[in-house]
Order: sequence, then C-alpha cells, then structure tokens
Amino acid sequence: MKMCSTPVHCPKCGGNNVKSFGYSAHNVPRYFCCNAECETKSFMLEYRYKAYEPGVKEKVVDMAINGGGIRDTSRVLGINKKTVINTLKKRERLSSS
Repeated sequence: MKMCSTPVHCPKCGGNNVKSFGYSAHNVPRYFCCNAECETKSFMLEYRYKAYEPGVKEKVVDMAINGGGIRDTSRVLGINKKTVINTLKKRERLSSS
C-alpha cells in the first residue's frame, strides 16, 4: 500500500520548511513554519471560519475604501457583520497610532 503526502508551503513566505504542529480543536491539522524570517509561525490549510483565511481582512478594508457597506461586505465575503466592523475598527486604531 502506498502512502500519499501533500507538500505544505507557508502561506506568508512560501517556504517548504514546515513541520506538523498538532491539531486544532476541530481536528484540523496545524503546521509550523521553521523559517526564522517568516512572521507567520502557526497556520492551517483549511480554516473553519472564512474570516481567518489569509487575505480576507485586506479585502474588507479594500471594499470599505471603495464604498462597500458593512452588510454588502459581509454578504460578499461570507463573514459576519460584527467581524467586518471589528476589522475596520482595528485598522482605524492601527493607522491613527
């Protein structure tokens, strides 16, 4: 019997120096990037909530800049309205500091 393995690459740095890092509470495998320069350490290939996926928070900000409303952004990205509001508030605090 042959075993099949899928190569795993870090979503931030793209490196393949990745090792297994256990499982999440929902039994999804987690991985650890061993690259010292990479800012992302722990990540998963499949997220339970869409708001955790890489790039979603940037899309929220882009849609707000282009005039998208909170409900519209929530509907298009498939995330909760409160998540959209909290993301925008957090970005506002970071930019004003």
